[in-house]
Amino acid sequence: MRRAKGFSLIELLIVVAIILIIAAIAVPSFLNSRMAANESSAVSSLRTLNTAQISYNTTYATVGFATNLTALAGTCTGSLVPTSSSACLIDSVLESGTKSGYSFTLQGVSGSPASSYQVIAAPTSSTTGVHSFCSFEDALIRVSLTAITTCDSTVPEQQ
Repeated sequence: MRRAKGFSLIELLIVVAIILIIAAIAVPSFLNSRMAANESSAVSSLRTLNTAQISYNTTYATVGFATNLTALAGTCTGSLVPTSSSACLIDSVLESGTKSGYSFTLQGVSGSPASSYQVIAAPTSSTTGVHSFCSFEDALIRVSLTAITTCDSTVPEQQ
């Protein structure tokens, strides 16, 4: 009998099984690393928003802190000049309130001029992140495993 050249069905099934086992091991690690990247992006975005709020408060001292993300953003190209309603301090992606699987909310702006604010970053689903982050006028990033509704000194600082 002559032996046919090529692979037998059993050999192909073994190779496919090995590939599936490797994929089953790699996918959870990939998802965890993606979640960590989303959380890192959320923290970075909170730092950007804190810096923007401080710059806004310094530039528009009679207004205080910005009351919404739109006031921190804007398209200042050409002859357009930043104003208190369009300060050009953050990009349009962050202005939309959603970035890298996190939803950003600017709230708690009070006073005249506004002397306080809160920024809360919440994961849009359980696959984009498990931590919620927030910050207020002290500019410290705070973290919680549960949803944050009000950001104050009772929320623990990020380590």
